[in-house]
Amino acid sequence: MTDTTWNPADPGVLTLPSGRLVRGRGLRHPLPPGPEPAYALYLLGRAPEPVGWEYRWLRWPDFRLPADRAATADALRTAWRRAATERVEVACGGGRGRTGTALACLAVLDGVPAAEAVAYVRAHYAPRAVETPWQRRYVARFS
Repeated sequence: MTDTTWNPADPGVLTLPSGRLVRGRGLRHPLPPGPEPAYALYLLGRAPEPVGWEYRWLRWPDFRLPADRAATADALRTAWRRAATERVEVACGGGRGRTGTALACLAVLDGVPAAEAVAYVRAHYAPRAVETPWQRRYVARFS
């Protein structure tokens, strides 16, 4: 780990098979102590409050799927690439459903088979990540 990435022991930090580190969190919870993200991907039904770091917002209503799937795929690929050298955060309101879905898609980009990505994120991030059947299906079909 360098000072430009997360500490893998910190809460919410998912270690992908390649060693990339991504922090997932819920925006309804206080910002965790420690360094701020360099880049964040916010998955919300409406635009987030401004923050002091670079971020991208995707319209993604709670318990649903993203409004623009092509933009989502592009944003996830960007987050995955940047996580190789930067502190990347993925967040929604609660930090489980949409965040878990996005983290599972990042795991697919990192080489986890799509059929195993939800289980990977549940084992290494949060046991209740990826909340709905359509979110699980979205991950299974993500490439």
